[in-house]
Amino acid sequence: MCSIPASCSRRGVSCRPAANDTGEGNAAATCQCIPGARHQCAPHETDRRGQGEMTTQRRVGVLGTGIMGAPIARRLAAAGYAVSAWNRSRDKLTPLADHGIRLAATPAEAATVDTLIVMLSSGPICDEVLLGADGVIAAMPAGSQLIVMSSIPVATARGQAEAAAARGIDYLDAPVSGGERGAIDGTLAIMVGGEAAAFETSRELLSHLGRPTHVGPAGCGELAKLANQMIVANTLATVAEALLLVERGGADPAQVRQALLGGFADSTILQQHGERMLAGDFVPGGPAKWQHKDTQTALAVATELGLSLPLSQRADALFGAMLEQGDGDLDHSGIIRELRRHNALPVDGPAVNGKPA
Repeated sequence: MCSIPASCSRRGVSCRPAANDTGEGNAAATCQCIPGARHQCAPHETDRRGQGEMTTQRRVGVLGTGIMGAPIARRLAAAGYAVSAWNRSRDKLTPLADHGIRLAATPAEAATVDTLIVMLSSGPICDEVLLGADGVIAAMPAGSQLIVMSSIPVATARGQAEAAAARGIDYLDAPVSGGERGAIDGTLAIMVGGEAAAFETSRELLSHLGRPTHVGPAGCGELAKLANQMIVANTLATVAEALLLVERGGADPAQVRQALLGGFADSTILQQHGERMLAGDFVPGGPAKWQHKDTQTALAVATELGLSLPLSQRADALFGAMLEQGDGDLDHSGIIRELRRHNALPVDGPAVNGKPA
């Protein structure tokens, strides 16, 4: 176990040994401070055996290292967790080795950890990886924790929770909002469903990624995410319509957006995505195809509950049309392109860097 310098902000927890020091049998091993971490020392678990005390880093696995999973893995490694990661395509996985993350060859290899985080693209893919005789849940040790941060159907999350419970594994569905920037900055809104005790166990870990809130039993995190996605989809469409209105009416849309900031119409979407719409920057942070997947799921749940949601139905139809036009891999702020098509306007619009051309 390495020694802890007086300057360490979290005395009493284990430190990561320096790169040239295993820390084994060396009481004078030095603490390696981790740049960018919220604290300098690694979280740990303590196991008393006989007269001694063994301290180890908490092991975390991450399945899925795409737009969201990669920065999540990097932040947890920077915070001092012992992180393993797996991804279907190796090109999105390999760069994580530079951040001290162990690259797993299979999902099961990444799953022999204390906490496994799943950030895969859909419910069916999550089920494919997690369930079955050769699934990841079967490889996880009893007493470990499974946190699914993917946006998946409520029923899928509840089914996974039952499968995990049968193996003695705590399950949380914890989808997020905040996009790639939120994942990078650690400012994600994290909506968590599951047992309250399991949430408390994971609170510190999730706090490195953003602001976790427990919203109810298993499946309720996904239900909260559907509410979030309904608001996002409808607001994206409304911001796009407003910018088209002022543009066609002769005002400077960039200046109108600026004027609205701070008023009742202000929002993160107006600030970030309104700017992207004006600049024509649709490099995906949140691809439109995943936005459409979520609105479809929300409407299916609404139907099950006997609800009619006309605004969300219209937004869903617009995103569906966007996908039919081949724009599904663009950022969801690209909905303004579909509204331009709807109004027989040039799809790329007259705006250049936020100002009329």
